[in-house]
Amino acid sequence: MNSSSDKNSRSYDDIINLPHHVSAVHPHMTLTDRAAQFSAFAALTGYDDAVRETGRLTDRRIELDEDAKELLDEKLRMLQEQISDCPETSITYFCLDDKKEGGCYVTVTGRVRKIDGYGGKIVLADGAMICMDDILEIR
Repeated sequence: MNSSSDKNSRSYDDIINLPHHVSAVHPHMTLTDRAAQFSAFAALTGYDDAVRETGRLTDRRIELDEDAKELLDEKLRMLQEQISDCPETSITYFCLDDKKEGGCYVTVTGRVRKIDGYGGKIVLADGAMICMDDILEIR
């Protein structure tokens, strides 16, 4: 009985037992490199980053009422009186986000070197400058 499957299997009899070919030109590919050919890839470069950025939340700037502004001004005056001692202070202020609307509140602790009322900035001993309009709280 001569079936087509027997005919196909006999058609490879001349090569079936030959040794595996090893190229003299191309180096042998490692299993990891071979597997990488079939791994998933990011068809849309940057898409994951864009989705993550869209989902990232930012805060809105809190508008202080008049009582809170007066309290903040009083604390700034007290700091100005003690400026020669470089008092250590914690300041919470609003920092704008570079990529989207809003920002976040940051608290830094350091020694106050200078209060620049004309420029509207507080300068810390490490050189950091904080805009007085952005300050929420001084401790």
